[in-house]
This record gives sequence, structure tokens and C-alpha cells, in this order.
Amino acid sequence: MKSSTTDKIYGLVLSGGKSTRMGMDKGTIAYHGTPQREYLYNLLDQVCNRTFLSIRSEQENDLPKGMNTILDENQYKGPYNGLLSAHHQYPDVAWLVLACDLPLMDLSALKQLINDRTPDKIATAFATRDSQLPEPLAAIWEPKGLQESIIQQKNANSSCPRKFLIQSDVALVYPNNEQVLLNANDKEEYEKAITKITAI
Repeated sequence: MKSSTTDKIYGLVLSGGKSTRMGMDKGTIAYHGTPQREYLYNLLDQVCNRTFLSIRSEQENDLPKGMNTILDENQYKGPYNGLLSAHHQYPDVAWLVLACDLPLMDLSALKQLINDRTPDKIATAFATRDSQLPEPLAAIWEPKGLQESIIQQKNANSSCPRKFLIQSDVALVYPNNEQVLLNANDKEEYEKAITKITAI
């Protein structure tokens, strides 16, 4: 790992969305025999100092006991809702953030991201070589990046964290296996993910 302003990295699985396009809670889909939000939580727990599940209050009773959770504070829109709720509770740590709709994410990719972390940047984010665009929900956000996001959100029309990262000083990491960045947001992408998992 490159020299760091803070050695602590907390893991965060964003699973508080409504999953309207999928038609069911994406975090509960069992691609690997366990709900995806728990699968990603367990992956992060192997490489982070602490790990949390970002959820809405009504999701609390559906989780196994012993999981660390952070409730959405509902101060912001979109993914920033969960991300900045976590930052408010632990403002001095970096957050390795994963969306719950990454069915092919694996431990090797997370280790690569952490190893290539550049803590003097706003964030270290995965990207594909084709797009060259940061993936804000497969990234390590530094504390200063999240603090600047709060300031930006007060004055911005957009609640898109990708737009913020595109305009910021970000380190890009190209995963050895770019399939880990496959998003499954609807039924068609779900079927594509199942096909790829079955082929592994």
C-alpha cells in the first residue's frame, strides 16, 4: 500500500436503494448462495478494519444478527445518502464503498484496489479501460473527498458521485478482471450475471 494519511479503511456496502428497475431488493439476490449484500459485506470484512451495511431503517429487521449497520440519514439524494451518512458517523476514515449490485466482485479485486490506493487523491476508483471513467461505487473514498462532496452537494444540481469524481483529482485502477464491475440493475443484467457466474 502506498504511504497513507490514514491507515484505516472501513468497508461499506450500499444496500439502501429501492431497486425499482430490478423489481426486487438487489441486496437480497443470492448469486453465491447468500444474499448479495451479505456476500459483499463478508468480502470487505476480510480486507477492511471494520465493515458496515448501509440500509434504510425498515431493512433492519431483515438482517442477520451481528452485522454492523449505518442507517441512511436521508440528507442527500442517491448513493450519496448512504455514503455521506457513513462519513458523518466516522469522518476520519477512508471508505471502501461497494454497490450491492456487483455480483462478480471478488476478493482479488478488492486487494488490488487497496494495494493501489493513493490516499493523497480525493479517491481511488476502479475504472474500465474503455470508459476511463471512475466507478464511484467501487472505490476508496478519502475523508477529504467526502468532505468536499458535502460542500459540493450544498451548491450542486446533481447528486451524481461520478460527476464529482470526474471533476476531481482521482486515482484510477483498472481491475485485472474487468467483469467485477458488471452492474446488475435489471432482469436482463441479472440473467447476464447468472450466466457468467455459472461459467466460472
